[in-house]
Amino acid sequence: MADQVIGQPEVQSLALAEPTRHVRIRWIIGLTLASLGMWMATQTPLQVVLALQLQDITPRHKVVALAVVTGVGAISMMVLAAQNTVFGVALLWFLFSGFQNGEFATLSAAIPDHVPVRQRATVSGWVGMPIALGLVLGSILVVDVLNQDVFRSYIVLAVLMVVLALPFVFFTPDHPLAPQDREPFVWRRVASAYWISPREYPDFGWAWLTRFLTSLAIAMGTLYLLYFLRDAVHYQRLFPGQTAADGLLILILIYTGCVVLTSIVGGIISDRRGRRKMLVTVSGLLMAAAAVLLALFQTWPASLAAAVLFGMGYGAYIAVDQALITQVLPKARDRAKDLGIINIAIVCPGAIGALIAAPLVSLAGYPALFTATAVVAIAAAVGVWKIKSVP
Repeated sequence: MADQVIGQPEVQSLALAEPTRHVRIRWIIGLTLASLGMWMATQTPLQVVLALQLQDITPRHKVVALAVVTGVGAISMMVLAAQNTVFGVALLWFLFSGFQNGEFATLSAAIPDHVPVRQRATVSGWVGMPIALGLVLGSILVVDVLNQDVFRSYIVLAVLMVVLALPFVFFTPDHPLAPQDREPFVWRRVASAYWISPREYPDFGWAWLTRFLTSLAIAMGTLYLLYFLRDAVHYQRLFPGQTAADGLLILILIYTGCVVLTSIVGGIISDRRGRRKMLVTVSGLLMAAAAVLLALFQTWPASLAAAVLFGMGYGAYIAVDQALITQVLPKARDRAKDLGIINIAIVCPGAIGALIAAPLVSLAGYPALFTATAVVAIAAAVGVWKIKSVP
């Protein structure tokens, strides 16, 4: 009995206390691989596979179709592969998004649960890097290895999503809550958990809003890149024998190299200096500059330069902003839930961005789309300074 009394506070402290010991490289690799599989299965369809699939289904209405599918969302990718209607693709992408967001919330919560503040930007850089790296590897897989075969692409991405998550699942020593700290499950409480008062927790509110705006800028600026290269840059005319998908792959490779560099370097700098907001602002302005460049010049050289600027900005952002967000979470016991609310600020812009981007492209063209993207990115870069508790 005495052992149980002594043991319960220890379990509580491990589950709820701020971590103090640096995590090992083996743990970081496991979390990075899980993130890689998830983002390969998410980003590659959004940038390549869905666009190719919908272009085959409805070539005349591909812009609107992609907006509808992305707006509805992102069970099984293996079933998604067999769809030959816009409704079928939209429905199954919505179901897939629900499961993917559950995995994302779990992986995000692992950082504040296991990583001390002084190491979080560095770890976030490694874990955030697969957002871009997964797109590169997935695009190479789809375009060069699988020869743009939509059915096989979905199957392979689905398998990799599961396999790459297994090391993290089996080797992460999560600390359970003590029985006295576990609240009973009540549906009303679940519904109310989605609301965190911005008056009571203003820094969390501003962190959510700036993440939302940045994600909205990303969604608006990247959704139609394949069609932009094909219809505005006329990539096939510039490079006979190649397709717009080949050009998109080149941009993704450049962008990813910059993301890998700045996500790791930016995370290390942020952890050593302890300052987050300035790097987040600079990253937002770099992404805005990339959008302005594409708004002014719809050319292949401008696209290459924009890939560099966007990659540098986004790389620093995913490392530093994720660390910043973990420092403004209201309660230790609610880390996973609160990060799930933050993840809404990542998911919702995918739908909203599509609804904004489609009419802009249809009515005013790509310059209007990229100008609006720049405005949203600048608003996010400025808004982060409303957060007071993090330097």
